[in-house]
Amino acid sequence: MTELAPGVVVRPLTRADLPVLDRFERELFGAGAWSRAALAEELEGPGRWYVGGHEVATGELVGYAGLSFDGVDAEVMTIGTTTGHQRRGVGSALLAALLGHAREVGAANVYLEVRVDNDPALRLYERAGFVRMGRRRGYYQPENVDAWTMSLALSNPPAPAAPPAPSDDDKEQIS
Repeated sequence: MTELAPGVVVRPLTRADLPVLDRFERELFGAGAWSRAALAEELEGPGRWYVGGHEVATGELVGYAGLSFDGVDAEVMTIGTTTGHQRRGVGSALLAALLGHAREVGAANVYLEVRVDNDPALRLYERAGFVRMGRRRGYYQPENVDAWTMSLALSNPPAPAAPPAPSDDDKEQIS
């Protein structure tokens, strides 16, 4: 476990966390919440990595986040912080954990979608260096709310190598 925000440790989530995750998901995302089955599939899916933020003092889960990695790029699947712990650095700590994991597995870029009306999340992602790429109309259902697609390059691709200088053996003989 790693302490990333004052008084909050981050640890991987397991199936045992599903009842709390299911409740938080409905509280935080309403009609657009993932089902318990979808959450279980996410926790155990290939290339998935889910973590929870837990209060050190109580062990209570106060936030959660997930990342998907396809072997090249990563995608932030979700970040949620309980209402009582928002604006306390928990979301930033969870995002930092996701980005750290993406770097560890060698992701070149991280992508995400975020509701266009979620100003706190937009500020969080933009502070982390994400840039808006485009808008997906009606992405969030059943609310029919648009999403911004955002990206973050984790590393710049290497510059093309200069051609090697010719050796004496490669130089054309002029006669």
